[in-house]
Amino acid sequence: MFWKRLSRQRWAQVSIGVVAAEYLRLVAKTNPFVLEPADIYDRITPDLPIILAMWHGQHFLLPFAKKPEHRAKVLISRHRDGELNAIVAERLGVGTIRGSGDNGREFARKGGVAAFKSMMDALDEGYNVALTADVPKVARKAGLGIVKLAQFSGRPIYPIACATSRRIELDNWDRTAINLPFGRGAAVIPDPIRVPADADDAALEAARLAVENALDEATRRAYEIVDGRRGGSSRG
Repeated sequence: MFWKRLSRQRWAQVSIGVVAAEYLRLVAKTNPFVLEPADIYDRITPDLPIILAMWHGQHFLLPFAKKPEHRAKVLISRHRDGELNAIVAERLGVGTIRGSGDNGREFARKGGVAAFKSMMDALDEGYNVALTADVPKVARKAGLGIVKLAQFSGRPIYPIACATSRRIELDNWDRTAINLPFGRGAAVIPDPIRVPADADDAALEAARLAVENALDEATRRAYEIVDGRRGGSSRG
């Protein structure tokens, strides 16, 4: 109970967030990263700004995937736990959009409508937008929200997966990976997924499945690289 009350204090949230951000800097600096494909930054440049899709619980090192010149914002829930994530993201130079999607009538209550508009505005202003693709509390099942964002904005979805060889994997709903320092890292970014503005329900579902399958494959490949089953190209 004490720790729960403490976690609600703003000063405690900020203190924990700063420590967590600096810990992630250490992890990023001490894990030499492989990029696949090695020329991914050249590939995405003509498409900027982009939508970055990730699985929940596999997102901690995403702020380090961006170049200094890239402007980015990330969608973070309004939940108390989301406040800590927002502090970490902003400490690492990533702007935040608060709210979360939902496939049902909770969408508006969770700030989904306002968040969707904010993401559209951010893309219009040249920000890359990152968000988890999972349906809330259903791991590794992509929702339609990210697909609709691509449809209405005209921006491509780039799935991304990051992994480190040294990690702690939690037994929770999203299989959270706590990345550890002094190992090997990998970031895998498959081909983009584009959603036509006139996509019907069948096309939207096909795009949703494409995002889901691409994230699964990128995650599998990232862990394959860091666990030494196959090689990769060093980051420049």
